[in-house]
Amino acid sequence: MVVLRIRNVHKRKYALICLCIVGFIMYRWLGRPAGGRRMTRKVGLSANSSQFTLEGQPFHILGGSVHYFRVPRAYWRDRLLKMKACGINTLTTYVPWSLHQPERGVFNFHTQLDLEAYINLAADLGLWVILRPGPYISSELDLGGLPSWLLSDGSMRLRTTYPGFTQAVDTFFDKLIPKVVPLQFKKGGPIIAVQVENEYGSFAKDESYMLFIKEALQSRGISELLFTSDNHNTLKSGGVEGAIRSLKLQKLNQRDIQDLNAIQPNGPTMVMDYWTGWYDVWGDLHHVLPPEDMVSTVREILRRGMSVNLYMFHGGSSFGFMSGALQDPSYKALVPSYDYDAPLSEAGEYTPKYHLLRDLLSRYNRGDSFSDMPVLHYREAYEPAIMYQHMSLWDALSFTEGPFKSLKPINMENLPVNNKNGQSYGYTLYETTITSGGLLKSGDNVRDRALVFVDRSFIGLFKRQSLELAVPDGKGRRTLSLLVENCGRVHQGRDLDKQHKVCLKWMPHFSLYRAPWKTLPETPSFPGFFMGRLFAYGYPSDTFVKLPGWEKGVVFVNGLNLGRYWSIGPQQTLYLPGPFLNSGINQVIVFEEQEGDYKVHFEDTPDLGMTADIQ
Repeated sequence: MVVLRIRNVHKRKYALICLCIVGFIMYRWLGRPAGGRRMTRKVGLSANSSQFTLEGQPFHILGGSVHYFRVPRAYWRDRLLKMKACGINTLTTYVPWSLHQPERGVFNFHTQLDLEAYINLAADLGLWVILRPGPYISSELDLGGLPSWLLSDGSMRLRTTYPGFTQAVDTFFDKLIPKVVPLQFKKGGPIIAVQVENEYGSFAKDESYMLFIKEALQSRGISELLFTSDNHNTLKSGGVEGAIRSLKLQKLNQRDIQDLNAIQPNGPTMVMDYWTGWYDVWGDLHHVLPPEDMVSTVREILRRGMSVNLYMFHGGSSFGFMSGALQDPSYKALVPSYDYDAPLSEAGEYTPKYHLLRDLLSRYNRGDSFSDMPVLHYREAYEPAIMYQHMSLWDALSFTEGPFKSLKPINMENLPVNNKNGQSYGYTLYETTITSGGLLKSGDNVRDRALVFVDRSFIGLFKRQSLELAVPDGKGRRTLSLLVENCGRVHQGRDLDKQHKVCLKWMPHFSLYRAPWKTLPETPSFPGFFMGRLFAYGYPSDTFVKLPGWEKGVVFVNGLNLGRYWSIGPQQTLYLPGPFLNSGINQVIVFEEQEGDYKVHFEDTPDLGMTADIQ
């Protein structure tokens, strides 16, 4: 009996000790400074003085942009851990409407586009989040992240209170915002702020528009601090009452700060986009910003007590056809790499910028130890894939549905495909019958590039700068074909409404796997599809696709579109992440427009082209 009582006393002591340990762990977990889950939060990020506060305590935003839609989901954790190990405390990300709603009434928030999972992952890793839901985001995406089906409305006025646009925004926000409302700071989540639209000051066509977007967010439950973000010279026209204005810049000067303080006196200063590098366009050089220049600017921002977000911390890749284009001074399409010369490379490698930045932030955050830097993924130079099968574009057409016929050319956004949402990206084949030769005039209507054929024989190329093409004489009725490529819609500027892609038979979607492939002949015809195999033994590693001897086209691996290649550069390799590969046989398909080497190489280092310092 005595023994039993002693044992019961010990059990109670052990139970009390265990309860204390569990309580302590729960207190530390629930009360951690970022990614916490406390449900009693009442005061979020505030800007009521010269510095930000979070729950009433001084808080400096040290942000980094990493876009979930540009990073393979299997690598989300890796990239965010590397960012946290550098001393960053806040993740910022855009939300691409065009990817989440590819058609009217069709929404995708799964797998690669699972925004909730991405935000929850950030919380689990101890990062705060600033969400930038648009609807327009720029981000060097096709049409600035707006869905192309909006342009099927001939009267559409994007980024205004035009009813056709606001109704579409309301429909999208009805799906998006309820997913992120529970993830806000005051509800126990990591989202501490939300940005209203993006750089509207450079557009500013409708004084009521920003108020509409702000109310669209708040009426659906967004209650955290709101931001707007603009260049220094468009701060005034890009803001909205009730939102903190923030800057976009690459070189810090006193004028920028003065412009902001004049509009927003006595408030905290936030550089929402400090550009750590820049994007690249076809036919140009690979832009880089010297590491010392980047760190020097960040050091000065911190010395002034300002908050900052590094755009980009890790750029990733604009896989497929998601890249945008520049309009001024002339049209230039963007490359698929979004390496951005960021601190973390396109493939997640540490750069000199990363190490210098980590050293700077470790001294800035005196007393706070950083987590260890994650180990790098292995990269491999696989054996080349030899193309062994071929299918000409013309043979592929016989395997498609019948053409859509029209008396006049129709832009791709108005083609009766994809449930009448038009065609968003890629190529469109137009055909008509001619009875004589002559001068073919584009009238500057080719958007953006067209290979021209007569009876399937190549006769020339239309580009935006070339407006005329001679068509040779011939007898009888002949078929004039124009294979028109949408190289990317402009992602910024005041001409977004004019981004219809047009050039008279249309090439619909079809399955390459069921198409009539043939053994590769000695002299294959172009344009055409070429198929080969990549063998990856064991656990597949990252690699880089290189196509010397090929001219211009698109690469698909296991059905995934890696993006365009083009011999004019600067980009010479396409990033192929290991998670895109299978252990064993992998299918490689190349669509080539004009000439090919019939061999695809895989290297263990990227080649983004000759470099030029950003001026």
